[in-house]
Amino acid sequence: MTGNEPNTVIVTGASRGIGAASARLAAARGYSVAVNYATGASEAEEVVRDIRKQVGKAAAIQADIAREADVVRLFTAAERQLGPLYGLVNNAGITGGFARVEAVSAEALERLFAVNVTGAILCAREAVKRMSTKHGGRGGSIVNISSLAARTGSAGEWVHYAASKGAIDTFTLGLAREVAAEGIRVNAVAPGLVETGIHAANGEPGRLERLKGTIPMGRPGKPEETAEAVVWLLSPAASYVTGSILEVGGGR
Repeated sequence: MTGNEPNTVIVTGASRGIGAASARLAAARGYSVAVNYATGASEAEEVVRDIRKQVGKAAAIQADIAREADVVRLFTAAERQLGPLYGLVNNAGITGGFARVEAVSAEALERLFAVNVTGAILCAREAVKRMSTKHGGRGGSIVNISSLAARTGSAGEWVHYAASKGAIDTFTLGLAREVAAEGIRVNAVAPGLVETGIHAANGEPGRLERLKGTIPMGRPGKPEETAEAVVWLLSPAASYVTGSILEVGGGR
């Protein structure tokens, strides 16, 4: 980067897991990173400290992306603190917990889709407003975090979560075609089983061990491996890639 072009990237849900790994790697590749979090303030600040130790530029910004006002505040604060927006990593998401469909409540579904779908679309909306050449921007890149669950369906575990990621896949394809002529690329990364705290947080810390036999490569992935795909799609190295859903799942 020359320092003249916009290079601020917002990573939502960046206090842990794939989001944190993506934020750290993006900073290592020269981006200024807005580390968004909803509740993990101390974890987000730790990510920022790690980035600054490597002479990177970062800021932790609290916002619940399910709330429209918070989304607008996040983007305003990111540009004010770090500079013009270049990219968005739509990573924030929840699973809605393990449950068969007949046990899922309307309340759980409302929150799940508010975060995973509505929140992602609102964030993309704000990114497009700032990056689109139609609106005076200089282009940029959006990377949505999907899941292999959108393809497998996750029967018996979290079909509701899989459905929300299926929506993200469709959104990725549609938005990519909508803004392709406006200098914005839109892609998705679909991780498989990854070593994050999501499994324990949902009550099954041994899930990766139970399912690793279903992975052709014989092991779950690491957040850093998914982050490599995210940052590649984010970067100019993927300049002719848009509307793609890149699976990072060890062949699963």
